[in-house]
Amino acid sequence: MFMISDTLSLQLNGNEPPDPYVELGQRRFNWAMEIPDRITVNGNSKALRVLWHSFKPFLVSVPTFRVVQFRNLFEFMYYMGELDIFQGLRAITTDQLIFHRGKFNENLLRMALMNLEVTPIKRLTLQYIDFARSPTFADSGAGSSITNLALDQLNLWYISNPDVLRFDWRFTWFKKIKHISIQYVYFNSVPCDSWPEMEGVEILDVSNNRLKDDMIFNQRCDYRGTMPNLHTFNLSTNELISLKDLSSLTREFRQLQVLDVSNNKLGSQEDSRGCVWKQNITRFIAHHNQFASEALSCLPTTVQDLDLSYCNLDQLDMMYFQKATTLKTLLLNGNKIKFIPSEWKSPSLEFLALDGNSFGLISTESFRDMPQLSRLQAGNNPYHCTCELHSFVQDTLSKGKVNLTDWPQNYRCYHPEPFLNTFIYKYFPGHVACDIRLVVIISVATTTVVILIFVLICYIFDLPWYTKATYQIIRAKYRAHKEKAAGELEAFTYHAFISYSHSDADWVRDQLLPCLEGNRNPYRLCIHERDFMPGKWIIDNIIENIENSRKVIFVLSRHFVNSEWCNYELYFAQQRAMGKTFSDVILVVKEPIDPSSLPSKYCKLKKMLSTKTYLEWPQQANQQPFFWAQLRSVLGKPNMTREDMNSVKRRNSSVGGISLEGERIPETIPEADNRIKPKKEVVRRNDAELSNQRQIPVVAE
Repeated sequence: MFMISDTLSLQLNGNEPPDPYVELGQRRFNWAMEIPDRITVNGNSKALRVLWHSFKPFLVSVPTFRVVQFRNLFEFMYYMGELDIFQGLRAITTDQLIFHRGKFNENLLRMALMNLEVTPIKRLTLQYIDFARSPTFADSGAGSSITNLALDQLNLWYISNPDVLRFDWRFTWFKKIKHISIQYVYFNSVPCDSWPEMEGVEILDVSNNRLKDDMIFNQRCDYRGTMPNLHTFNLSTNELISLKDLSSLTREFRQLQVLDVSNNKLGSQEDSRGCVWKQNITRFIAHHNQFASEALSCLPTTVQDLDLSYCNLDQLDMMYFQKATTLKTLLLNGNKIKFIPSEWKSPSLEFLALDGNSFGLISTESFRDMPQLSRLQAGNNPYHCTCELHSFVQDTLSKGKVNLTDWPQNYRCYHPEPFLNTFIYKYFPGHVACDIRLVVIISVATTTVVILIFVLICYIFDLPWYTKATYQIIRAKYRAHKEKAAGELEAFTYHAFISYSHSDADWVRDQLLPCLEGNRNPYRLCIHERDFMPGKWIIDNIIENIENSRKVIFVLSRHFVNSEWCNYELYFAQQRAMGKTFSDVILVVKEPIDPSSLPSKYCKLKKMLSTKTYLEWPQQANQQPFFWAQLRSVLGKPNMTREDMNSVKRRNSSVGGISLEGERIPETIPEADNRIKPKKEVVRRNDAELSNQRQIPVVAE
């Protein structure tokens, strides 16, 4: 018996009928015993007559053929006769009839269709047909000659002339056809009277025809009540641009459910406004278009299946998905989506395809408002291998609610570079790095330890004191800047500023000053008892006079170490703002001091005593002249005469200060400024009091 794939091909040339035994490859069919699955007849009209007359008894008696195909009928010329050469079709029982290649005119096509009206054939295909008008055809105007052609499917493919659609100037031959497929016919208009004639069409396929918006939709046509049974409309691979025109065309098709507009040019923002769709469209296929995110609002909201793959989308309009409450399947693969919105609400969505986009981050939060999601396809994206991605994969796989349909082969790392092209299932970040609670605990513990260590260091090295002193410098600088801007700051220049404890004041007055200021070329020295300006903050006086002195002489003794103000003066000398170095600091050790016995806040003084050469006041009188010579050598040669020195003293006295000779006593001596005193009754600096009043100005403001 025959196999389902066997095909019988008859080459009929109008001569003798073929041998009852027909060769088929290596097999030999006996027409009385074996029936082929497909019969192909190659020949002209005379060959058809031989077939009908010679094999009519056999064709009537055999079971149904699956496919009967006629190839190359009238290959070189059109049929111009009047004899009905297709009458034998009535004797054939087949599922599908195919006319492949050949030349057809109006008369020949009508001849074939009129015979098909009375046959049980339900599927007809005309492909690669050269169609032409018949010069002898006359339209009486009474109606079409084809009115009862009832087919399940009619395929018109690669027809040379689009006039084949209304070959007898009517469209009534489409009336009882359920499925019409018109491809590569390249018709350029659809007349208004064609739509009402296709009342029985359920599936209309006009793909691959280069159709434009104005070809398929005519604003002058009345589409009300047309295409009452159409449920599938295929407009793919054309040149459509306007979603608005498409919605205007189809909104009167009351049974329309499936609309395929893939491979067009739809989706521009300008042509996607004011769309009104029929509310029963459940499947919208629009892959390979050019959609802007704003164009999503022009899509039908009643769809259950939406295909927007390869539409050049870079972001999504969340408002549309909130309205599309019945959406179950969404295909967004092959776009350029850069991120997945965290507030994506789609309560009915079951399958989501996001593979082949441009986002690198994905998390369970993105799909939190998709309770029905069961299948997710999100591979082939440039993923950043992070803890968030690892957590998403682990949660998704462990819970099993959502199935990653393309896992694991399509999931690879893109960032960071060391993990490039690594399969995500092989990426295992550290537990500490991904556990946020553990990170918080470690961070808090580390911060606490650092703070405790810092507090301990501050306590050991007396950092609060240094901070307070630095703050005093900044405040004094600020006040000096304001006074200078107001023209109140008068500059003084000294060879040296002398810092000493009030307990050593007698030695300074009786020994140090006479030896340095009593020469013909005296040194200009600054001491607090004589040269500090009344009415100014003590801190300001200290900083200003230190900065206006080329050298700073520290008279070191046990009393100096215990003096709070001497400590300030030492610190200010260390932090001199004028860029001076410790070569300008002269240490005079009045009495032996053990550096190790100094408090921790004197770390700089300890270092200076250990590394810097200092002058030590000798107790023997015969050694003291050498001491003074050393001190003068360190100070350098003075460049002021005694007359200049007296001029400086007079200037100091003119602003209300007290000279060493006690020429003038200030009108008011503030209680807090114990450093200013007349010669006869020296008001000594009380360090204990000043430490508690260091912020009180000499004259209350």
